[in-house]
Amino acid sequence: MHEQAHSDYLQAFRGSFTSALRWHHLDDLWACLREAPEGWYVYAVGHDVPAVPASGKEFLAFLDEVDKLLRQEHDEDYCGIVYADSLEAPAMVKIYDPNNLGVVCGYSDNPPLPGWVLSRIPPVDLEADRPLPNNRKRWWKRLFG
Repeated sequence: MHEQAHSDYLQAFRGSFTSALRWHHLDDLWACLREAPEGWYVYAVGHDVPAVPASGKEFLAFLDEVDKLLRQEHDEDYCGIVYADSLEAPAMVKIYDPNNLGVVCGYSDNPPLPGWVLSRIPPVDLEADRPLPNNRKRWWKRLFG
């Protein structure tokens, strides 16, 4: 990958993000993403970095499946584990795995990586050697083979 593209992705990834704190905020974010489903890279951290964006159909299927997963496994009255660079016009969205949260909020020298990153920018490998639970590997394989 071109060095500038690599740098652009990391700069965007480390930029400012806003939480979809409540479930209705997440619903609004999903609705915004569904308006333009083409051109999104769907990167499951710990898996191969996608070389091409997901198709619109794949992207919409991912949103449906990850929404179900978050609501089933993040048994809270708030969401707070999905962050977007903009809730109204997102170009990058970080989705944290409810089963691997660590210290997402607050200060940490080594915050956990999100489980999934949606971006308009081609992604780079954030952590090649991060161990991924087998249940997540099976979930991802079912979605994207």
